[in-house]
This record gives sequence, C-alpha cells and structure tokens, in this order.
Amino acid sequence: MAFAFGGNLLDLLVLAVLKNGDTYGYVLTQRAKSVIDISDSTLYPVLRRLQKEGFLFTYDQPFQGRNRRYYSITPNGLARLSAYAAEWESYKKQVDFILSGGMCGD
Repeated sequence: MAFAFGGNLLDLLVLAVLKNGDTYGYVLTQRAKSVIDISDSTLYPVLRRLQKEGFLFTYDQPFQGRNRRYYSITPNGLARLSAYAAEWESYKKQVDFILSGGMCGD
C-alpha cells in the first residue's frame, strides 16, 4: 500500500534518488511511485522547482536518436537532502511512537 504525501516528501525522495547518481525523469517517477501514490505528471513540476531553487541541474544526452534529460543533485541539494532526512527521522519516530501505543504528551 502506498500513502499519498506531497511537498517536502517528494523533494526528499527526488533528492535521495539523485544522491545515488544522475537519472532521467521516467526512472525518478517510477522510484517515487514505488513508495508513494503519485501520478506521472506530478513529479515534473517538482523537478523544475528544485532546479530553479538550485538543488539540482539538468543536462541532455542522446539516447536512441533523441535527447534524454538527466537530473543531477548539486551540493546545495545534498545539504537540503541532509536537512530533510533529519526532519523525516524525527517525524518517523513520532509516528512510530504513536503506532506502538504511545500517547502524545507522555
């Protein structure tokens, strides 16, 4: 089952995938779809925004007679990924605490 989330989680997923190496949009979409419920067209505005904010850059390479657009994480993107990962760990611990029977305010 996939949970639908938006915003920072999409940024986190994109940056985490790109930390492992440059890739193109279809692969990014498939990796994100494996863990969250998104449409194919959802990721491209996220990619454009992350590029505009300086967290990734693009370049084109020929593939079977066409250009394929690749995405690559920048040093600023790596720093943002680190911040998002820390926030995710904190959030995950809170959710795990509640799921294990803990009560808020304990």
